[in-house]
Amino acid sequence: MAPEEVLQGMGIVLPDPPAPLATYVPAVRAGDLLFLSGILPLREGKLAYEGKLGADVSVEEGYEAAKLTAISALASIKKQLGSLDQVVRVVRMCGHVASAPGFTQQPQVVNGASDFLVEVFGEVGRHARLALGAAELPLNAPIELELIVQAK
Repeated sequence: MAPEEVLQGMGIVLPDPPAPLATYVPAVRAGDLLFLSGILPLREGKLAYEGKLGADVSVEEGYEAAKLTAISALASIKKQLGSLDQVVRVVRMCGHVASAPGFTQQPQVVNGASDFLVEVFGEVGRHARLALGAAELPLNAPIELELIVQAK
């Protein structure tokens, strides 16, 4: 099933892609690779979750924030490529998780995005990944994702 059909079956409508918050572009294509800039968990242009994991945000909320961030990433990919059918492979994801001292469950949080991408793309969505703890993220976001996808 095509990725956009999968999203429709899940009842997910892609939002407008997030606009840059500073001096950068949302994505850069180099050959068949599309590099996405960092994306935050936005809903209707505002942070849907704020704070640090292990203090203000639970692992379950972080998982949902990561999924929401992946939805925004797909919106950005669709804008850049015209269709999610143009994705050959999700190559790599880097998840930055705002973490309170002692919080070590970054991988479980980033799974919210990873699980979602596999659900949408199947095996094409399986990717290399990095899940890092961060002291602070822009706008007090709990997570920021970067993606690299291979395109047709």
